[in-house]
Amino acid sequence: MPPVPTARHLLRAKDLADARYAEPLTVADLAAAAALSPAHFSRRFKAAFGESPHQYLLTRRLERAAALLVSTDWSVADIGVAVGARSIGSFTTSFRRMYGTSPQAYRTARPPAARHVRIPLCVAMAYGRPRNRTFREDTGRAAP
Repeated sequence: MPPVPTARHLLRAKDLADARYAEPLTVADLAAAAALSPAHFSRRFKAAFGESPHQYLLTRRLERAAALLVSTDWSVADIGVAVGARSIGSFTTSFRRMYGTSPQAYRTARPPAARHVRIPLCVAMAYGRPRNRTFREDTGRAAP
């Protein structure tokens, strides 16, 4: 079997960062997904995508946080935890560095999350409930 090109390995690591950004991923974890040493992986990743693996992961987390600030009413601390920030202070500092404003000011400058919902909240909550049927309610057969 011919070896897989390094670019394919880098995409595998990038996909891992995109899918599991909220988890405590390290450069070593991403390098393992790419089957490369951490140092070689970091050099190749930066050459291919224009930013270091750590910076790429941080960017994904902050982009997701910005989306959550606009689309939810969660607290800034809850959003920081949801996107995998290690501390709220570092999350706020990184957010300010990327967006030029604090997370709270970013949220305040946009319409409230409730404005995005065009249906009554009770309907939105009912629709969002999981539909896991574990009691065979969905079989449609009559009981004997």
